Amino acid sequence: MSDSNQPLKLSVIGCGYLGAVHAASMAELGHEVVGIEVDVEKAEALAAGRVPFFEPGFSELLRRSLDSGRLTFSSDITAARGAAVHFLCVGTPQRRGEYAADLTYVESATAALLDVLGPGELVAGKSTVPVGTAARLAELVAERVPDAVLAWNPEFLREGFAVQDTLHPDRLVYGIPDGAAGEWAADRLDRVYARIVAEDTPKVVTDYATAEMVKTAANSFLATKISFINAMAELCEATGADVKQLADAIGHDDRIGRKFLNAGLGFGGGCLPKDIRAFMARAGELGADQALTFLREVDNINMRRRIRMVELARQVCDDSLLGKRIAVLGAAFKPDSDDIRDSPALNVAAQLQLQGATVRVTDPQAGDNVRKHWSQLDFVETPEEAAENADAVLLLTEWKLYKQLDPAAFGRHVRTRRVLDGRNALDRETWEAAGWTYRALGRRNV
Repeated sequence: MSDSNQPLKLSVIGCGYLGAVHAASMAELGHEVVGIEVDVEKAEALAAGRVPFFEPGFSELLRRSLDSGRLTFSSDITAARGAAVHFLCVGTPQRRGEYAADLTYVESATAALLDVLGPGELVAGKSTVPVGTAARLAELVAERVPDAVLAWNPEFLREGFAVQDTLHPDRLVYGIPDGAAGEWAADRLDRVYARIVAEDTPKVVTDYATAEMVKTAANSFLATKISFINAMAELCEATGADVKQLADAIGHDDRIGRKFLNAGLGFGGGCLPKDIRAFMARAGELGADQALTFLREVDNINMRRRIRMVELARQVCDDSLLGKRIAVLGAAFKPDSDDIRDSPALNVAAQLQLQGATVRVTDPQAGDNVRKHWSQLDFVETPEEAAENADAVLLLTEWKLYKQLDPAAFGRHVRTRRVLDGRNALDRETWEAAGWTYRALGRRNV
């Protein structure tokens, strides 16, 4: 086996959220890394230590990696020449008007890389792709550079924990070809992740198809668990049961567990929604669509949560939103992120506004993105500004800042003390003791 203590030269193709974090993390592990980003402004910003997104701990990691001299960025693919491993980290968004994944960026990045790929080098895909993609790309690599090898090494980053998840992952997955080429690819990846492997991190070495499916299967399971408890919330509202107590009770069963059983507004972001839809689309292409028909209802339940939150807001505002002032706390799809892609909070805010409410949105980190992409919404900097003379306050992203609000002091800003807890994140008793009317999805109406 090769000397795992020797650092390698690596390239990371695509320096968006995934690629930028991966590049800086690999430099932190001691490797010489060049990040390739076709967006010249983004490449220059990263090279100067300016982070184009919010992720806890990443700014410090980026600066440390740049200062070490081990990390550089370029918009020129030729800078990747000679790297021992090339990581493909480009996006796979949902294809416009379809459920299927758009592989345009993966295909163009691969085509560009083939022009500089050399013998004895490894291409390692990290993007989330439909099953069958790796085998097809491996054929392209073999045709152009017979002595190069392709592996699939999916990522499992959680926004808000991306640095931790890269440097100390809960598992490593290698999708490799059969035979000696696969053994060599696994050895090369072990050298890349030597410090992680030394921590006895669980490792699954498998075929291309399984490695591709691990990420989409994991996301589908998590989405199903979230939609399951939200379906239970619908039943709780119909029966007078309390979904939080229900989740606590079933969560004590270690076969089920309590994680991801927080009923509320549902999931969003750039991964779960598009990944489960792409999974369904690919199953249909393979003639196995019946195996994933349940994911369509998972998606439907998730979207219904947004509609229900708007209905609940109308109910507490005396059955009319016309002319009502609504404060929306949270714009990012989850806390500790500035990502507003498919944000349930913004979807609800926009619907409230369309139905005649005056809506003010606030978020600790997503302000720039809201102003750029949701300019029709009135964005303010603080929860107090958003709540000024409000007829109702909606907590739609469970930032720690909002969970720690003093309901008595906060109540002095509103017109009427009504709070809708879209994430079941607030202490109900504390808010009610401060004179607030408290409502939440799936919770008993006291």
